[in-house]
Amino acid sequence: MPAKNCRQAFQGSGFRLHCYASLRNGFISRPSNPSRKSKSLVHKILFLSYNKAMKQEFTSRLEQIELSLQKILPQELNDSWKELSFGKIDSCINQEHISVLTQPCAHLVSLGGKRWRPLLLVLCAQMTAQAKKTDVDSTKAYGLTPLVEFAHTASLIHDDIEDGADTRRGKPCAHISYGMDVAINAGSWLYFEAATAIKALSLSSDEKLRLYELFLQELRLLHLGQAMDIKWHRNPDLIPSTEEYTAMVRNKTGTLARLAVKLGILAGGGTDSEIEEAGKIAQDIGVAFQIIDDVKNLTTGNPGKKRGDDIVEGKKSLPVLLHLQKNPQNEKILAQYFTQAKNEGIESPAVEKAIQLLTQSGAVEQAAKKGSELVTQKSQELALFYGSKTEIGTLIEELFNSMR
Repeated sequence: MPAKNCRQAFQGSGFRLHCYASLRNGFISRPSNPSRKSKSLVHKILFLSYNKAMKQEFTSRLEQIELSLQKILPQELNDSWKELSFGKIDSCINQEHISVLTQPCAHLVSLGGKRWRPLLLVLCAQMTAQAKKTDVDSTKAYGLTPLVEFAHTASLIHDDIEDGADTRRGKPCAHISYGMDVAINAGSWLYFEAATAIKALSLSSDEKLRLYELFLQELRLLHLGQAMDIKWHRNPDLIPSTEEYTAMVRNKTGTLARLAVKLGILAGGGTDSEIEEAGKIAQDIGVAFQIIDDVKNLTTGNPGKKRGDDIVEGKKSLPVLLHLQKNPQNEKILAQYFTQAKNEGIESPAVEKAIQLLTQSGAVEQAAKKGSELVTQKSQELALFYGSKTEIGTLIEELFNSMR
């Protein structure tokens, strides 16, 4: 594609797909004897324009998502919100009582996060409607986003308690700021509060029942995955197989990606078989990003967390399992490092010793490669879910590329 045509494509409704293919696959035609400087300038202009356009596409949707989240968990708790959440309650119950539930949750939501799950939900709804040549029900699609974002937020509050973590998104965890009892109760409440997003929508009873069933099924699976993870990190001598690890992550982490895609396909008018098939792809995207997080934890450290805190928590992450596959004789020494790190905390020398062992064996690099390849493979499958890459499919693929 000539550079002129590619620039024109940026101005039209189909610019994303045209330029995405051209830039990614190197099909932009060049002058017969261009200088290196001119080639570099053309590509720089195109990439900057493309990235700016992509950012605008995501930003417009994210703004709508924030409005949907604020509707279900507003700053000002008015009477209509109270009735939606609790029904008729005694008049003596006031803002101070309710804020014990809402404040820890609203605070964590306000700290940000990628919001990729609700964004993925909306994109899947739009992709499905686009493939079926119908108009997407935007009210329904955006209205469902609190289901995935608030379930995610609730899981973070509980995860931090179960892992004994101190910080989340660079700030003290909810149980540190508000107390253990308040955090447990507020996190549990938020799982249920998320479902008021379904109640707030103008849908038939059958549609609402379908959504409740889908949401609750995925929540049960999320807790199953968490139970498996807890069992393993509580016992430093217990090493799961890679198959068990994958099953755990598909539920603990993958379930919310799966929920986002299932809700999106459903909102876009997809069939039951399409909902299930797309959900299977999405759960493996969740697995891929968990692997990438596992690697970051042992290298640069995850945002708002300390490098190597997975060692302190006794997490049997993929780098650990890959290392032990090649070096089973190290099982005892790794168990000792886990125990020492748990007893001494993040500053324990056992943390860096464990990281060094996993790094030198190539297990960290091997896990990083697997995570990256899985993201690429599964995001392409989802983008091509309806047979050809639509404009929205391109946005889905770019969303995951931007998160690496």
